Amino acid sequence: MSEKYFIIDFDSTFTNCEALDILGEIALDGRADRDERLKKIADITNLGMSGDYSFAQSLIDRVNLLDAKKSHISELISRLKKRVSVSTIRNKSFFENNADNIYIVSSGFKEFIAPVVADYGIAEDHVYANKFEFDENDNIVSFDSSIPLSQDGGKVKLMEGLNLSGDINVIGDGFTDYEIRQAGLANKFYAFTENVSREKVVKVADMVVTSFDEIIADNNL
Repeated sequence: MSEKYFIIDFDSTFTNCEALDILGEIALDGRADRDERLKKIADITNLGMSGDYSFAQSLIDRVNLLDAKKSHISELISRLKKRVSVSTIRNKSFFENNADNIYIVSSGFKEFIAPVVADYGIAEDHVYANKFEFDENDNIVSFDSSIPLSQDGGKVKLMEGLNLSGDINVIGDGFTDYEIRQAGLANKFYAFTENVSREKVVKVADMVVTSFDEIIADNNL
């Protein structure tokens, strides 16, 4: 029997929110233009996840709007740990027992993703994500553009590099997750709708699921 792998998105899948939106809430607290900036960040996120906006450009635009610092990341991690999806929490043993075959592949940032998924047994070397770049005053000014996940089609490039062999299942809420399946690098794409349902993503899914329970059952685990 071939080895089963689970490629799991972070934002709105492993957690029930978009981390950069939450980082914006923290970093922009007290600013007069807070609400306006937060709306722009959320709009850009939604367009990018639906495949209607260049992902690389969306990342640049959101980081520029954030005005965040390194010191905000610890508060973000604390909030994200309270925003883990209900079915992720319920199936903690699934993540712990299958950690060797689970990869978190996200266009978010490793600085806040790795500490959150670590609580579920997922090692840092199984987290593939972007990395922030800071200036001398610890302001977040950019990201490492050499990482494939910062680029358009980044998840496909990342998966090509991983070169996994077996039964590969991709789980996510965004069109960038489906692109892995579209490229022939996965056997199945689950559109994960526990937290958000995107019509364009649901249409192309092999299976639409409302929780991790359904994925576990579908794989007879």
